[in-house]
Formats: sequence, structure tokens, C-alpha cells
Amino acid sequence: MVSVEATEGADVRSVLDRVGSRLQALREARGLTLADVSERTGVSSSTLSRLENGQRRASLEVLLPLAQVYRVPLDELVGAPETGDPRVRLRPRRVNGRTVVPLAHQPGMPQAWKIVVPRGHSVPRLKTHEGTEWLYVLTGRMRLIVGERDLVLKAGEVAEFDTRLPHWFGSDGEIEAEILSIFGPQGERVHAGPS
Repeated sequence: MVSVEATEGADVRSVLDRVGSRLQALREARGLTLADVSERTGVSSSTLSRLENGQRRASLEVLLPLAQVYRVPLDELVGAPETGDPRVRLRPRRVNGRTVVPLAHQPGMPQAWKIVVPRGHSVPRLKTHEGTEWLYVLTGRMRLIVGERDLVLKAGEVAEFDTRLPHWFGSDGEIEAEILSIFGPQGERVHAGPS
């Protein structure tokens, strides 16, 4: 008969054996090189490489900065076994004056967010990057600039655009907006409703 301790030990070893491949998948899903991650974490590229190919076990002092760079909780970074509680713990944070709540905790793409844009966040700062963004206005009104278009969307309206175009979204200057945002890789589109 196999003891509980032996079974739990095997489970822990199994999780630890998969950490390297999870770290590599997260890095690649975000389009980062080992050098990029090294620069952002202060962990050497050679250490990161050894972690990813299983030649080194991850320590907490290495995993914590990686969790911050990859924007995932530590238990998801290492693929910790489920505890049986299916609830997702939403942890809002402030990003560029907005309240941002991640709605999914799986690594990779697409990423889903609830964003609260305060009324005063109304000065456009256009940016470009790879990907496709889908926005749904839950409450309030938001201003969206994509390329030459300058639009105001109200609750219930949706926009989808290629983020390689100069774009910005924020408040219309009168009321705050709550927005659902889904961001995915280039060429991936979100479909609302049945096909």
C-alpha cells in the first residue's frame, strides 16, 4: 500500500518537474527573450535558461520577480495543484491612474480585464503594439481614438481594433467608465454571440 506522504511527495515532484516548461511557455507567450526577462528581473539569462530546461530548481527569490514580470500569481506560475476552491480571487491594482482587475488567471493569450477609467483620465496618449483589442462598455461612457477616428462609446457598445494602429481609450471627461477588455495576439478576433 502506498502511503499518503509518498503520493503527496510524487505530486510535489511532478509539479516541480513542470515549472521549467511553464516558465518557458509564459515567456514565449509574452514575446520575451531570456535577455528581456533577465533585464526586468535581475536574474541572469543563464539562470533563467537552466530553470526553463530543468537543470535548476526554482527558488522563491527567482519566482517572485518572474511572477511580477509575467503578471500571474505565484501558484499559477508554478502550476500548483488545485486546492478545490473554484473561486477566482480578483485583485484590483492601479495602472496609469486606472483600476484594473484581471478576469482570467491562465498564462498566455487572450487576456481579459475589467478596467475602471476615472472621469479625469481624458487626455489622449496614443500608443501602438502588436495585438487585437476588444472593448465593451459596461457602464458610463468612454472615448476611443483609433487612427483618425475619435469616438464616444456608451454602455452596451463594443469596439474591436488592431492595436498596431495608434490608439487610446479613456474617459469622455464627464463620467467614469467601466470597461471589459479582451486583448489577444495579432490576427485573433473575439466573436460576440453565436456564430
